[in-house]
Amino acid sequence: MANLTLVYGMRLLPADEIASVGDAPIQLKNGNDARVTMHVLEGSRDEIEAQLRMSLDAFFDFYPEI
Repeated sequence: MANLTLVYGMRLLPADEIASVGDAPIQLKNGNDARVTMHVLEGSRDEIEAQLRMSLDAFFDFYPEI
């Protein structure tokens, strides 16, 4: 299997200041475009960390071949 690249972004903001979250664009070397779905996790630090761990585990469940 080829080497993989995990693309992600993180930023902490006050929960009541977010109006919307959109996809992030990616430009591929072959000239195609791709998009990354951005995810929003809210709560205390412990709650966000737990949600992030569960999300990461679930993400890799989509790709059992790796």
